[in-house]
Amino acid sequence: MNSATFDTGMLIALDRNDREAWVVLRLLVNRGAVPTVPTAVTAQAWRDGRRQSRLAQALGKCRLEALTEEYARRAGELRARAGTSDIVDAVVVESAGRRGDDVYTGDIADLEHLAEHIGNAVSIVPIGR
Repeated sequence: MNSATFDTGMLIALDRNDREAWVVLRLLVNRGAVPTVPTAVTAQAWRDGRRQSRLAQALGKCRLEALTEEYARRAGELRARAGTSDIVDAVVVESAGRRGDDVYTGDIADLEHLAEHIGNAVSIVPIGR
């Protein structure tokens, strides 16, 4: 299991107490890995902290990655190369590509398309299918 970047679908699965998502998170943490969650992903998944204790617990085991200006520009360039419009997906793939991470997601199609347009190998791993 490589290092991991989580997208919004993975956070939603954790929040919904999806068994597969929690097994992945536990396996990563048990081997000393700290999954990366771009802050744009957190913004997309977060709704109400009073009702998202599982998501808060999961995020506590992750490294949140801020969207810097340089990082935002690289994600925008990736989005342009791929001809896509979803900013958060581009941020996820750009983030994972810098480290060669696996991306855990509930929606593989858009992320696989973006991954085809980045220099580093990025594996897209479906969750909850």
